[in-house]
Amino acid sequence: MAKESMKARERKRERLVAKYAKKREELKAQGDYQGLALLPRNSSRVRLHNRCQLTGRPRGYMRQFGISRVLFRKMANEGLIPGVKKSSW
Repeated sequence: MAKESMKARERKRERLVAKYAKKREELKAQGDYQGLALLPRNSSRVRLHNRCQLTGRPRGYMRQFGISRVLFRKMANEGLIPGVKKSSW
């Protein structure tokens, strides 16, 4: 489980990216790199990191489900994810 401060920091970055997305696009289209440099660093989309929605784990993130591989396996074995079951052959 990730620290609450790390989860909060990531949520803050997501809000900043959403807030400045339009302004960033306009400045890039104009080629105004001085104006881009004045925007907050965390408003850049590349600074976002995928994290598990439930635990905040930063590694082993499964994009299709939005959770980590550890939690995915646990939930799949318990039958909590519709359409997913353990395969064997």
